[in-house]
Amino acid sequence: MLTIKELYQKALKESTGKEDFTYDPSQLNCLFEPKEYPITWELSDILTPAGIPLSGTTITKDSLAVLNALASHKGKRAFILIAPAFLGQFSDQVSPGMIRTAFKKIGFNGLLEVAVFADILTLREALEFDHNIHSNNDYQLTSCCCPMWIAMIKKLYTDLMPHVPATVSPMIAAGRTVKILHPDALTVFVGPCMAKKAEAREKDIAGAVDYVLTFQETKELFKLLHVNLTQMEDNVKEFSSKAGRIYARTGGVSEAVKSTLARLSPNRHIAIRSQQADGVPDCKKMITDLIGGKTQANFFEGMGCIGGCVGGPKSLLEPDKARDKVNQYGDKAIYETPLDNPYVLELLYRLNFTTLESLMSDNEFFTRKF
Repeated sequence: MLTIKELYQKALKESTGKEDFTYDPSQLNCLFEPKEYPITWELSDILTPAGIPLSGTTITKDSLAVLNALASHKGKRAFILIAPAFLGQFSDQVSPGMIRTAFKKIGFNGLLEVAVFADILTLREALEFDHNIHSNNDYQLTSCCCPMWIAMIKKLYTDLMPHVPATVSPMIAAGRTVKILHPDALTVFVGPCMAKKAEAREKDIAGAVDYVLTFQETKELFKLLHVNLTQMEDNVKEFSSKAGRIYARTGGVSEAVKSTLARLSPNRHIAIRSQQADGVPDCKKMITDLIGGKTQANFFEGMGCIGGCVGGPKSLLEPDKARDKVNQYGDKAIYETPLDNPYVLELLYRLNFTTLESLMSDNEFFTRKF
């Protein structure tokens, strides 16, 4: 079997005719060699001893916990893991690079777009499909980013769990990677979803993410710390593909896996026939159709919120606008799929994944036990 590097070079040559990638590995220094960004604020300047903001603004208990953790974490590394739905959440005038700079101003050493870990998990799910789907009766339930979808299958449709790849969500993959590279690091996930707070505490994956903040809570945090996002420097980094960026909307996971499988195995006899559902009632109906033999699909994607993650209860945008922003960000990506993305190759190489067997048999970074 091909090594991961050989697989990437083969895909590159088939799609572009080039023999090797041109890219800047130092783009990943924010993960592997993060710089120090000292905290420039004191808790006593913004909060009463009881944890009440002196400015009269509001703050949630999770935001307060993050502030306390960051203040007591001096000398240790701290990372923001930001969900693919983030574009446009803090206004159209605020770019991804400006958000990155804002978190550094607060005292975080690095910001990782969870989309690059969605890239890795897209590759894994494409490999799972290629390995397991050999007849028209075979099918796969994606183990995508939505904890409500997985919880529903575990609770109500236990018999279907063998069809769910034992893969963590991109949030957990990002958190685990940071913790393995920097064991004492603080990890904070930022997104539109309340269910991610519970996911971070699930027994088999707990410890990867220390705190989960919603976009709403994050906006309040910026206000409390007097961070004007529109005045931040645009610190550009480009290491996620379109496939990873579109995870945030309904159909994004299916589209990502399908396009990756087409690069991975272009002459495959059985192609992906995907079906998506968003909202719990539609997810249940899709599963009922599957059990009753009323569907021709072989790859099923469920999202608990209408529209996908962009419809999360703590999004700062209307779902349609958030979806459009996700699509725009996806279309701006330099790379179409994980197999076009040299930063995924570089990331896997630095994490000591050299063969597809090592990626699929991994029990440390990207795998969970349901």
